[in-house]
Amino acid sequence: MSGIVFFRTAEREAVVDFYRERLGFETWVDQDGCTILRHDDLKLGFCDGDESETEGIVTLYYDTREEVDAARERLDDVATDDPRENEQYDIYQFFGEDPEGRTLEFQTFLHDLPE
Repeated sequence: MSGIVFFRTAEREAVVDFYRERLGFETWVDQDGCTILRHDDLKLGFCDGDESETEGIVTLYYDTREEVDAARERLDDVATDDPRENEQYDIYQFFGEDPEGRTLEFQTFLHDLPE
């Protein structure tokens, strides 16, 4: 089974450009009023609306701390904090925002993940 998380957006072109150009997503499906992007096993849909849905957190996870640090350097203009360890969840993370204010989390797990 696979899935897609959809968001209404008032600025679809700017948001799609951000996810493609800054986060490495590619367009999977482009329909009238709705663009679905994918990156590895994550698919996000952005569909035209009068208001933007910004609730929740879009989390992008990496294999290493070094990759999280590199993302932080590359995304300095949208980052809202610096990378740090989160002992509660055994992760290394920082946060940022997309052009409409959706919270983005960039993280790596500090333990092995199940297969």
